[in-house]
Amino acid sequence: MQIQISARHGSLSEATQAKVVAKAEKLTRLFERLTAIEVTVDLTRRDAPVVDVKVSAEHKHDFVASEQSEDLLAAMDAVIHKLEQQLRRYKEKLQDRHRNTDHRQETPSGSEEEASL
Repeated sequence: MQIQISARHGSLSEATQAKVVAKAEKLTRLFERLTAIEVTVDLTRRDAPVVDVKVSAEHKHDFVASEQSEDLLAAMDAVIHKLEQQLRRYKEKLQDRHRNTDHRQETPSGSEEEASL
């Protein structure tokens, strides 16, 4: 998995980049199928930086979140929280889909109709 960090209208120190990478890596614990994470920090307003994160997963699924805060790391925390929620919802949706297809295969077609009556 690749993590790419870029800054608009300024630059980030090595220490700040390391902290951003550490926070972004937390997403891999939640969802294993991530292929790339792109973090863009907009420093147009130094007092309120904007953090945009795009997470790419297998099968062409992208998750995007953006946050503006007075502190860069606070904005990063908020973006990570938003993405965690999106990834959890997506993962639950996948698991529910697999559970439902397994359930349909196990039940004979006649008993499904009787159960719904």
